[in-house]
Amino acid sequence: MYKRRLIAAMFFCATSVLLPAATDAPPTYVLGPGDEVTIWALGAEEITSHPYRVDLTGYLDVPLAGHIKADGLTVDQVRAELVKQLSTQIKKPQVTVSVTELRSQPVSVMGAVNKPGVYQLQGQKTLLEVLSLAEGVKSDAGNSVRISRQLDQGPLPLPGATKDASGQAYIAETGLRDVLDSKNASSALIVKPRDVITIAQGETIYVIGDVHKQGGFALGQKEQITVLQALSLAEGPSPAAKLSEARILRESGDPNKRADIPVDIAKILKGKAPNVQLRVGDMLYVPDSRTKNVALRAAEAALSIGTGVAIWRIP
Repeated sequence: MYKRRLIAAMFFCATSVLLPAATDAPPTYVLGPGDEVTIWALGAEEITSHPYRVDLTGYLDVPLAGHIKADGLTVDQVRAELVKQLSTQIKKPQVTVSVTELRSQPVSVMGAVNKPGVYQLQGQKTLLEVLSLAEGVKSDAGNSVRISRQLDQGPLPLPGATKDASGQAYIAETGLRDVLDSKNASSALIVKPRDVITIAQGETIYVIGDVHKQGGFALGQKEQITVLQALSLAEGPSPAAKLSEARILRESGDPNKRADIPVDIAKILKGKAPNVQLRVGDMLYVPDSRTKNVALRAAEAALSIGTGVAIWRIP
């Protein structure tokens, strides 16, 4: 028996370099269909020759041990089951189980994150923890987080959660600021396998004309912005700017034309007019004393075709 075990150990050392490297999945990781494991059993070289994948029914087919249920069991529990099955053929079997490939707990993180992609949960993780897997959100991310969950994973415990148009998944939205606040319930939402998390891109407003820094400004998590705030983002007007004849160009029902809304910034600065709230997609146009109306239309045209307009991120 000792000689047989010595030969098996030598065999393992010779072949282990050919096997896939183990992941950092802990012994408490719950296996599922698609996961791949490597099994080493002292004295049973038939087992230690190649990795094993959990099949779609949730089982592993292991020589000498037979059909072993793995779906829903931890790595330690599978090892214990293998020891039990092998003990009928090997005295006091020594078994090691390592996860070499994770496939059963994917979660997709999309949108305005630094590293979008598909990640493996490797156990229970909160929504905030999953966002950290994607290396956090971009500085110009919007304030909307959309979560989609397959029906077989249970309902989404968020206000307003409903089924999507296909009827195959639940969908819900929450605020990014709530998720990033560790004291908010949204940040503690437990993410389930096959969830899809989408972070909305930040909305944009534009400041064009006689200002120091014209272009588009991504609002990020800001939901509202005023005319004076927009002017501040553009680093203020130039000395020749005609603030009393500023305009807000706002999207209308006609995709080829914007509504032209007069706004007297000079009066706003003096407190004689309300500080107008801008909408997403608005363009604040500040002319100078030499500007003709055609210049305003040229700026509108440039914006509509997306040329010559720089997009700035708000610090």
